[in-house]
Amino acid sequence: MKTDGEKLVAKHQELVHSENRKVVSHVQRTVGDWLQNTILIEGVDVPFKYKRKKRYKDITGRRVNLTYYPATESVAGIDMEVMRVVRIRIA
Repeated sequence: MKTDGEKLVAKHQELVHSENRKVVSHVQRTVGDWLQNTILIEGVDVPFKYKRKKRYKDITGRRVNLTYYPATESVAGIDMEVMRVVRIRIA
């Protein structure tokens, strides 16, 4: 039986699904009406970003399952790779 993440990846070819990844850092900041969450995953140099309406508990040190799109973001004129999280669950 397929998990929800595997079903999403089968439907959208550009999505990537990772399981049981350890969160090294978790930061939340206000951007307009939303809270921008940025997490760093152990062994990966690229930040994972997602938005929520409400503050979320700190998940630093926890293991998570992620479904995300690779993307590029321009910061101070420099293009940086980021991962846009579609789905995140505590493992």
